[in-house]
Amino acid sequence: MNLKNKIDAEIKTSMLQKNQERLRALRSIKSLILLAETEKGNKIEIDEATEISLLSKASKQRKDSLTIYKEQGREDLAKKEQDELDVIHEFLPSQLSEEEIKKEIQNIITTIGAKTPQEAGKVIGVAMKNLAGKADGKIISTIVKKLLP
Repeated sequence: MNLKNKIDAEIKTSMLQKNQERLRALRSIKSLILLAETEKGNKIEIDEATEISLLSKASKQRKDSLTIYKEQGREDLAKKEQDELDVIHEFLPSQLSEEEIKKEIQNIITTIGAKTPQEAGKVIGVAMKNLAGKADGKIISTIVKKLLP
């Protein structure tokens, strides 16, 4: 079952349970999918990689908003963002631990043959592609900078 069908099923369940917070988050995800499908003017079926990319982007946006709301003392808005973030994370692949990310990046560095900090961009590019949806870009960047002296 693709993501769109899962979201539709979850929307129906949330409507029956009258869970407004979850329903709002699910509808925002569905909206992202529909926009991606009709982006170029004609309806296309999006693949799993695109779905993960959309969810990752939505997750990052919610995290950024959450940080801003907490800094400004807006706990009401922060709670809404946290609720939506929790729902988005249900549909993302599980996140890798920092140790697992480090191992993957080591393999990438070995494969590419990168030895200097000037080659960090290449390593980050490959790592972002290989670890899409499984690791945060900031963590990847930090680890690459530590591993390339």
